[in-house]
Amino acid sequence: MAGRAVPPARPRGRHSLRSRAFAEELVRDARVVPGTLVLDLGAGGGILTGALAEAGARVRAEELDRAAVLRLRARFGGDPRVDVVEVDATVMPLPDEPFAVVANLPFAAGTAILRRLLGDPRVPLTQLDAIVEWGLAVKRTAVWPSTLLGCTWGAWHELRLVRRVPRACFAPPPSVEAAVLRATRRREPLVPPAEARDYVALLRHGFETQAPLDRGLPRGVVHRLGHELGFDPRACARDLDVHQWARLYAAIRPATPRRRAAGAPRRRASRR
Repeated sequence: MAGRAVPPARPRGRHSLRSRAFAEELVRDARVVPGTLVLDLGAGGGILTGALAEAGARVRAEELDRAAVLRLRARFGGDPRVDVVEVDATVMPLPDEPFAVVANLPFAAGTAILRRLLGDPRVPLTQLDAIVEWGLAVKRTAVWPSTLLGCTWGAWHELRLVRRVPRACFAPPPSVEAAVLRATRRREPLVPPAEARDYVALLRHGFETQAPLDRGLPRGVVHRLGHELGFDPRACARDLDVHQWARLYAAIRPATPRRRAAGAPRRRASRR
């Protein structure tokens, strides 16, 4: 007897929003300006895509799942405000013009997508409002302990945990709670974008060696800055926030460890 056709598996980590009212509220909270290019990454059934279009945005709805793409094109195919793109959001080409992101990110790919959007200050992202796993949002916005990614992204974006998103908001409900993570581009970056590579090399040196700061970096500079900014020169990388790291980088920039320091032997796995 012929077996029943098996539907394609749901993409890993995908939990769709159930409430249109919640989606509209999320878009309102993001304060989308009409005419702005907004990416809905992992658009799924299009609940956020529709709310963004109604708010006057130019929406690029990106989706990897073929069946979902077909449904999106059937729903928005005649809408000039919406461009449906079949693409993997972890490797997507990013716009050259300023853009925002309002999205319910696939949980399994959340960090990978955020790395692409927030890790390079040349990306013209103005603001991101993304639903992610609660733990991810808490870790990247924590005042302490700092993380390598939090201090990297925070040099060019202000990171905030905006609200909790309960499991009941999703279908199917995830096994963990979720949150809205907001990243807003700083008007004045803490580190010049042209110096991103050297700044990240310094962060990697601090976080990956996990040595006390005054042992891994110029001792005199670390002690002077520690006195000025109020941190212990013998502290570890996680004990400095992004503002302190940016000031430390500016002070030791002429002596910043470059490629060799960035590849220094690792004592333990880094806290990322």
